[in-house]
Parts: sequence; structure tokens; C-alpha cells
Amino acid sequence: MSASNVAIAQKQLDAYNAQDLDTYVSYFAPDCVVSGLNGTPTETSRDAIKVRYAKAFAQFPLNKAELKSRIAVGNAVVDHELVIRAPGGEQFEIIAIYTFKDGLISRVDFAK
Repeated sequence: MSASNVAIAQKQLDAYNAQDLDTYVSYFAPDCVVSGLNGTPTETSRDAIKVRYAKAFAQFPLNKAELKSRIAVGNAVVDHELVIRAPGGEQFEIIAIYTFKDGLISRVDFAK
């Protein structure tokens, strides 16, 4: 397990929960790919990720992700999260599979 990858996964989750957009996207590679698991990529750059989450944070200003469990093997960190859109609001579980390269997240695959 790479301690630095785990630390980065936690820092990006913390920035996500703080809705600190600039810090959040700083943990992603400039050419990062985001996709549903086994699906077509939805974003293919840090800039596209920033646009996606700027909209999400504006739409769900109280959104938080609670880490339920985490495993790390090689260059991958897998988080099981409970996403809560707002207190008393919509909730759903996801699995985020983060792949790392050169100290940044190079790919994220989500299973929901």
C-alpha cells in the first residue's frame, strides 16, 4: 500500500467535503480520466473535472461524502463512500477507484 496515495485520497476527499474546488482538483493529473465503472469517460481533463464539480457544489452546497472503508493496493486506492446531498436529503453509496501516477490521481472509476 502506498501511504502517499492513501494520503492524497484522503486530502481530495477532505477538499471535496469542504467544497474547496481549487484544492480538490489540484490532486488530479491534468489529463485525468473520470468514468463510470466499465463505462465511457465522462471527463478527460482536470479542467473538465473542475467544471463538473463547480456545478455539483453549486447544486448541492451541503453535499458530503462519508468514508465507509478504504483499501489500497499498488497504485490504486478504493473508497466506499456514503454520499449525502443534504441533511435529511438524498443519500447513496458509491465506490470510487482511484488510480495514481506520479503522485496525482490519473483516473477515477465510479460504481454506483
